[in-house]
Formats: sequence, C-alpha cells, structure tokens
Amino acid sequence: MWVLGTLSCVLLSFLNQFFWYRTEPLTITAISAQIAVVPLGHLMASTLTDRVFFKESRWEFTLNPGPFNVKEHVLITIFANSGAGTVYAIHIVTAVKVFYKEKFTFLVSIIVVITTQVLGFGWAGIFRRYLVEPAAMWWPANLVQVSLFRALHEKEDTPKGRLTRNQFFLIAFMCSFAYYIFPGYLFPMSTSMSWVCWAFPKSVLANQLGSGLQGLGIGAMAFDWSTASSYLGSPLGSPWFATANIAVGFLILMYLIVPVSYWLNIYHAKTFPIFSSHLFTSSGQTYNISSINNSKFQIDLNAYKQNGPLYISTFFAISYGVGFAALTATIVHVLFFHGREILELSKSGLLKEKRKMDIHTRLMSKYKQVPQWWFICILLFNIVATLFACQYYNDQLQLPWWGVLLACFLAFIFTLPIGIIYATTNQQPGLNIITEYIIGYMYPGRPVANMCFKVYGYISMTQAITFLQDFKLGQYMKIPPKSMFMAQVVGTLLSCLVYLGTAWWLMTSIPNICDTSLLPPNSPWTCPNDRVFYDASVIWGLIGPRRFFGDLGTHSAVNWFFLGGAIAPVLVWVAHKAFPQQKWIRLINMPILLSATGMMPPASAINFSTWLLLAFLSGFILYRYRQNWWQRHNYILSGALDAGLAFMGVLLFLCLGLKGISINWWGTNIDGCPLASCPTAEGVIVDNCPVF
Repeated sequence: MWVLGTLSCVLLSFLNQFFWYRTEPLTITAISAQIAVVPLGHLMASTLTDRVFFKESRWEFTLNPGPFNVKEHVLITIFANSGAGTVYAIHIVTAVKVFYKEKFTFLVSIIVVITTQVLGFGWAGIFRRYLVEPAAMWWPANLVQVSLFRALHEKEDTPKGRLTRNQFFLIAFMCSFAYYIFPGYLFPMSTSMSWVCWAFPKSVLANQLGSGLQGLGIGAMAFDWSTASSYLGSPLGSPWFATANIAVGFLILMYLIVPVSYWLNIYHAKTFPIFSSHLFTSSGQTYNISSINNSKFQIDLNAYKQNGPLYISTFFAISYGVGFAALTATIVHVLFFHGREILELSKSGLLKEKRKMDIHTRLMSKYKQVPQWWFICILLFNIVATLFACQYYNDQLQLPWWGVLLACFLAFIFTLPIGIIYATTNQQPGLNIITEYIIGYMYPGRPVANMCFKVYGYISMTQAITFLQDFKLGQYMKIPPKSMFMAQVVGTLLSCLVYLGTAWWLMTSIPNICDTSLLPPNSPWTCPNDRVFYDASVIWGLIGPRRFFGDLGTHSAVNWFFLGGAIAPVLVWVAHKAFPQQKWIRLINMPILLSATGMMPPASAINFSTWLLLAFLSGFILYRYRQNWWQRHNYILSGALDAGLAFMGVLLFLCLGLKGISINWWGTNIDGCPLASCPTAEGVIVDNCPVF
C-alpha cells in the first residue's frame, strides 16, 4: 500500500497539474490508478521476499505479508484520490506570479496550499453522521469504484473467445495512447471542428454560431477524449438523471438565454464577443489591468476613473447570475427535499437516540472509529496556521484575521447542503461566486485577499466532501477508519508538495505561459482556468462587486438571479406534491440544472456537447440496451481512455514540446473560426475583425 499508494499519488498529482495549464485540461481520476496498480500489486506479491525481520519482537515486520488483496487496493485508491483533481490554491500562485507579475514566495505558497487542502478534514469529521452513515447518501462515483474493485478481484469465468477485464483495459489503454498523437500533435483540429465555419468562413454570424470554442458550437464536432472529460469529468460515470438535468441547463443557457441577450444587445452585448471571459473597455478593447493596479497591489481609483468602467461579455455576466441562482437553489432544495432527514439525524445525535442503521454502518461498527478530537485538532491547527500566515505575510496575502474566520464559517454552513447534493447526484455546486461576492463588498480593492478568501471558503468545503466520499468508499469496502484516515492525511500532504512543485516548474520553464498575446499560435499553454480565476479576482477583488453588480455598477439586475434560484426548487417541490404519481418530477434537480454551466467559462460549448453525447450513449443507450456490456466494460473503458491520453500527452511534451518541435498545417488550426470572437456593434474596431 505504501509503495503503490505513494507512486499513484505522486503520478496523478504531477499529471493533473501538468495538464491543468493546457487549453483542454485533463483531470485524471483515481480510477486510472485503481486499474493500473492491479498487475503491479500482484507482481510485488509474487516477487518480494516473505522473510520476517526482527522475528518475535515488537519490531517484527515483513515486506510481503501475503497476496495482493482488495483492502490494500482500496487504500491505494484512497491514497491516489488525494492526487486526483486539482489543488485550487495553485490558482492564487499563478494569478499573482504570471498575470499580476507580483511577488509571491514559495514559502507562502506552500502554507496556503497545505492549509486550504487539509482544513476540510475538520468539516468532514463534523458531518460524517449526516453524509456517510445514512443509506440515502449513496455517492454515485463510489459505486463506479466499488464495481471496479469487484471486477478486478473476483474471479471471472470468461467464455472462450471473450476478453477478460484486464485484457480489455490493456487494449483500450494502448488504443487511447496511440490515438492521442493525433489531437495532441499531428491533427489538433480534431479537438474542435466546425463545418459551419468552413462553409461560411467570412461570416461573423456563422463563426459565432458554429465555433465550438468561442461561439455557440452549433454543428461543431470533437474527436478528442480530453475535450469531453476536461471540465465535467468522465461522461461514462454520470447517472442518467443528472446528465439530463445538465443537458437542460446547458440548452437553456447556451441556445436560449445567450442568443436572445446578445441579439437584443443587453448590456451592450454586441460591443464584445458573444462568448468570452476577457475584460474589456466600453469600446470593446482589452482592458489594461496593470494601469489601475497601484504599488500596494490595490486599486488606483483615479486611474480607474480615467480608464472608464470595466465591462465583460453578456455571456460572462449571465454565467455569474446563474451561479447566484444555483447557490440559493441548493439551500432551498436541501431544506424542502432533505430537511426532515437532517432534523431526525440531528435529533438522534444530540439526544443519543438509537436509530435504524444502514447495513454498512452496522458492519463498520466492529472497527475503532477515528476519534472526533482528531478532526477538531486538525481543524484548529489549520485555522491558527492560516491566521498566522495572513497576519505575518499580510503584504502578500492581504487577508485580515476576520476574513479567515468568516471563510471558515461559510464553509461550515454550506458543507452539509452541497454534500447532500453531491452524495445523491454526483454533481457539486460551488461556493466560489458567493465567497468572492461577500469579501468583495466587505474588503474591496484587494485582489489577493479576495482570492484567498474564496479558496479558504470554497475549497475547504470541497475537500471536506472529497474526504467524506472516501469515508463512504471505505464503508462500502469495510476498511478500518483509522487506516483510511492515515491514507488521506499522508496522501493530501504529499499531493500538495507535488502539485506546487510541478506548477512552479512549468511557470519557470515555459516562456510566456498563460500569455496568449505572446505565446506561439496554437500553443496549448493558454491556462483557461487560471485566466478565468484571474479575471474573477479583478472583477470581485480589485474593482469590487459594488462597482460591478452593485449601485455603482451597470450589472445590478443580475442580482435577481438569487431570488429566481430560491423559487425554482419550491416550484418543483409543489409539482411533486401535487402529482406524486409522476415520479419523473422528483428527478428534476434545480441545483444541478442551474449549476450545469458553472464551468462556463472556461469550458466551452464543444466541451458540453461532446460530454453530453457520450454520457447519453453510455448512461442511456448502452445501459438500457447493452446492460451486460455496460456493467462489464463501461468504467474500465473510462479509466483506460484517461490513462492512455495522459501518458501520451506527457510523452509528447517531454520529447517534442520542451524542444520546441512543432508542425504547422491546415490541421493545426483549432476550431477554424477566427471571426467568432469579433464584436458586431457599429463602429467597434478590433484587429482582424470587420467593422459594421
């Protein structure tokens, strides 16, 4: 467990951070490691010596205690899960060092990264009773891994002529590995292809409609797994009802609200691109942020008045509004649909009442549980360390002590409702918008303080949910809680070091990383996630929400989305009570529907359309009409596609990217819709765009 767990954690941390800065970032889940370690585990069990050292003493141990078993495998996967996803605090480092070009030392970076990642253990310990023990909290993503554990460890009677699961994984892995040389190097256009733009290359309207990266993506196609899985995760692991909610949310926003808002010129939409996360002046030019940033890394109000107010695309503004709605919808949905259950669990906990236990919870009761004071100590230690860092390094972090405590309070309040949503739908609404909104009003003009508050408030909650998900996996697989706790803590600390080290290496070794104005054409190092994070720090931190969404701004009407989000779940609940025989009504999940496009931007139309197509084929067509194949191969295929793409991507970078070896031909012109980013208002002049 220690050898393969450490190897998996380090490798996934490196690969995920490596791909994070790319145009189509790839998130490699723990499923890839879960599958890949099986042959390595059996190899170690068959070759390592079984000699017992220090026999019959308190120090007795052996390197090979027996065959590679499923519980070792689960702990390795929990260890590896620490390296899956991303470390959100790296955004702060990238934004300050690369975009703002200000000082941010490695020591301060490592303090922020570790404290934000580990703080969530405290909330996880507090909410175990609500999010792990009840059977209703079933965590769909864990069932993917449980089915894989069974497939990989149970002996299978494979009929002659059929592939075993391991053979299928190896074949799919090799095919994915070999294929990615085309979208990754030889034919990048396969990432996003638009026949509409090819048919009408000089039409701005056609480019806006057809572009999968900078437009509505009508008719756009992609033949690249990373396009489908880069933002929403694997489409092969989504429950069908959640996929349907995401599809409805995407279609309403992308093909109803955005086109109507743009062509009605709401918020001067035609002055800017139809789909963009960039920051503009009133005339449609790129805003010079450095001109309003003074020597103390705060807003220069005189310079801001001279330059004029900041503008964003109407799509970007609407996406923030949808985020407002998703937040209030999450709270109201949990109160109406899960309020009674929460009340009963709280009552049984406070009054020490006996209640009917889930079968898994009852079987786990034979193990010694992790003491509650362990979690409390970790929580208090991290809060104290964060307070110290923010006070001692205030010139770099800007966040005052009360900001740290307020961020922790928000994380505590929202962990339970968002955890319930994720535990039942596999989709997780975020706190990022409301955190930056609150601190932006309370402490405006300080972008780093805004970013730190957002990360401490949002990611400590997200990390808590990740830890709780692992606890549930351990419960399904009957792993001793203290062993799970150990794997989580060590894996988290190790992944923090690898993530930050990899990011620091890339920022110092790739010239002009993230700067699209200086990078070579079609360079993959455009950092779309970090660009959006930086833009958000300007909007909410440097300028502040009052000058944007408040009484001093031009987008105050967006605040009505808060009310709309609160009303939407009530309407679903009333419809469910009025028509209880219509079971499909209860499957309408407004937090998921409204937060479906929460990753837009940086995600684009082609990411969603490709993801939805594959999710429909897997979760509906194959599950309904080829269920045996789906049960046997679906999740294994997902892991193999992730792993093959990852290894080829790193190989291409090490062999060709570092040496600057590239090719330039028609197939390297990604999307092929250069006019999609053009404004259509009269008299707006932008380079390489027609004037209307």
